[in-house]
Amino acid sequence: MLLTLGSLIAICGLTGHPEAVTPLFLGAIASALAETDDSGRGRFRAQMVTLVCFAAAALAVVASIQAPFLFIAGLALAAFWLTMLGAVEARYKAIGYATLILAMYTTLGIENQPATQEVREREVVLLMLGAAWYGVFSVAWSAAFPAQPVQAILVRLFSVLGHYVRFKASLFEPLRGIDIERKRLSLAQLNAEVVSELNAAKESIFRRIGKRAPTGRIARYRGLYLIAQDVHERASSSHDDYNALADAFFHSDLLYRCQRVLDLQGQACLRLAQSIARREPFAVDNATVQALADLRSAIDYEHAHARDPRRQALLASIEALARNLAQLDGQLAGASQPSAKAGRDDMGLFDRSPRSWRDAVDRVRRQLSPKSALFRHALRLAIALVAGWGIMRLIHPVQGYWILLTTLFVCQQTWGDTVSRMGQRMAGTAAGVVAGWALLDLFPQHLIQSLLAVAAGVLFFATRTTRYLLATACMTVLVLMCFNLVGDGGVLIVPRLIDTAIGSVIAGLAMLLVLPHWQARRFSDLAATAMRNHGSYLREIAGQYRSGARDDLAYRLARRNAHNADAALAAAVSEMFREPGFVRPRAGVALRFLIQSHTLLSYLSALGAHRTALQDPADAHAMRAAAEGAAAMLDALAEGLDRAAVHPAEADARLAALDAIAPSRDAEGEIDHDVHLVRTELALIGLQIEALRGFARKWLQLEEDAPSASVPATQLRLPEPFADEVKEAGDPRR
Repeated sequence: MLLTLGSLIAICGLTGHPEAVTPLFLGAIASALAETDDSGRGRFRAQMVTLVCFAAAALAVVASIQAPFLFIAGLALAAFWLTMLGAVEARYKAIGYATLILAMYTTLGIENQPATQEVREREVVLLMLGAAWYGVFSVAWSAAFPAQPVQAILVRLFSVLGHYVRFKASLFEPLRGIDIERKRLSLAQLNAEVVSELNAAKESIFRRIGKRAPTGRIARYRGLYLIAQDVHERASSSHDDYNALADAFFHSDLLYRCQRVLDLQGQACLRLAQSIARREPFAVDNATVQALADLRSAIDYEHAHARDPRRQALLASIEALARNLAQLDGQLAGASQPSAKAGRDDMGLFDRSPRSWRDAVDRVRRQLSPKSALFRHALRLAIALVAGWGIMRLIHPVQGYWILLTTLFVCQQTWGDTVSRMGQRMAGTAAGVVAGWALLDLFPQHLIQSLLAVAAGVLFFATRTTRYLLATACMTVLVLMCFNLVGDGGVLIVPRLIDTAIGSVIAGLAMLLVLPHWQARRFSDLAATAMRNHGSYLREIAGQYRSGARDDLAYRLARRNAHNADAALAAAVSEMFREPGFVRPRAGVALRFLIQSHTLLSYLSALGAHRTALQDPADAHAMRAAAEGAAAMLDALAEGLDRAAVHPAEADARLAALDAIAPSRDAEGEIDHDVHLVRTELALIGLQIEALRGFARKWLQLEEDAPSASVPATQLRLPEPFADEVKEAGDPRR
């Protein structure tokens, strides 16, 4: 963006056409908003599609601007269908959104020009030239530095993963009275961040390799991504109830040693992120090796002195944890290899992009339902734009199309995001107006104003996803500077403030009145999806206890689907607490369901982390029967959530299958660790399913009965109540 805006301002200055700055800048900004992470070839194709969409939108605006009703009808239809393109994939979602923005930029440019066809067509040409000029830099950069975006995403991934692992270590404090549920909720939120970064890394890598075998840095980055997946599974696993472990080993340093090992491994993830950022070899820290040896020594000491059978059984869970931590350390050590394969044979990635145009159309068609959040958002946005246009025609404001542009920017798919943008948009615009007015007075020279416009544009893109208020202020400064190059930018100050306020209010009212899609309405669907994916994950795990561990694509896909569903559930519950209180009377039940669902996933992850072929055929058969019983329970729970009828008797019979695996000992009388682990985890899974069924039944009760099942509101604010615990775990971002 710095190269694009800087070169455009230089060209306009050298050719003596400062009036071309504004449309060129706006075209470049719209093109940048359409950009998604891609390879050089993919970015070129996307840029061609973007320019075609931009040209069609701009020409349609020019052709219909003199016929107001035709214009708003076309804009509303375009807003609906371009928003629905988001059902295909992220690339087309960005292109559709940017096309709407460019259409609004076209109206702004036409509004400030004499009403002649030639002037309007010139405005369109300049917008397209600005968009194409950014595309030149974008495609060239993608081709010259194909691995740079993957590198940046992997740095974020291992940073987030490191903070997750270090926070997970805080669960091993042998202290009585700790609110484990509170910690698990924080863990579920951090897990959602890890899942998001894993998905971004996978898509970024896949766009650069497709069906070809990767080479060079991309091959190493693919290996690091798969290592991150395995580390995530092992770190997210739970081997027993933490309160029971704290009670049993309250007077021992055993859990502190577990905590130290896991904390060191979290630090190793952070160091790996630094090594990727610096393109340096990753060096294994011997401190973790020593900590694992100390943990093994502490376990041997407990074996020699523990006499209580229950304590011995819990000690077996600690041994399973130690083996898991040792294997996790082995995965991190594999990151020091040039290829980072870590012994894997199957390194394939699943392609989630549409296979054909028919597949893309089918994805959009499946979303054409009032039950779809995307459909509701598309229809809501179209109606909001029509309402904004009606108010604009009614009051005839100066620069009235800023109302429509503000509505387009502020109206988001969720209530929380929309309200947040309303406040930040209005505050940012006010701050930008004040800053712009001061800068115009301080620096009347056009050269300095041009440089300020470039700086504001660059800062806008640097902050638009993290600090929207600052980004809005920067965009306001850019607009004021650009308009001042060809006229008096001061005349925009008051209209900009008024139109921003009107457009923001329209977006908020549309979110409240037009097909509001509150999270409570989709919670049952998300919960059912999570239960089905958990069941599929369990079936994949059970199959590998018969054949032995295989980290193949089918297993990794089932694991990723389970974590994606859990992350979607966590995001929905978090968003629920940003919505008005009158639409979430059962939020407490949803919160408890989320905690139990994430706990269930942690027990599934423990089974997945210890996959091995059971030696005794009877044990293997019993394990498969028990796992299938638990998976059937999850399927029944999902079906009950879909049908709004969860019956406790349906699953109670299946729960008896979990007792089929009896305690087993080897020839020397020692506990068979593999069998003990399977029996313990399946028993814990059964308990979680029973708890989930109870909360599902409470959720499905009549709304007036639900508040009795809720927990006090003071315990439910998300995510702020857990900031202290995250900070204690060493996460500087909090």
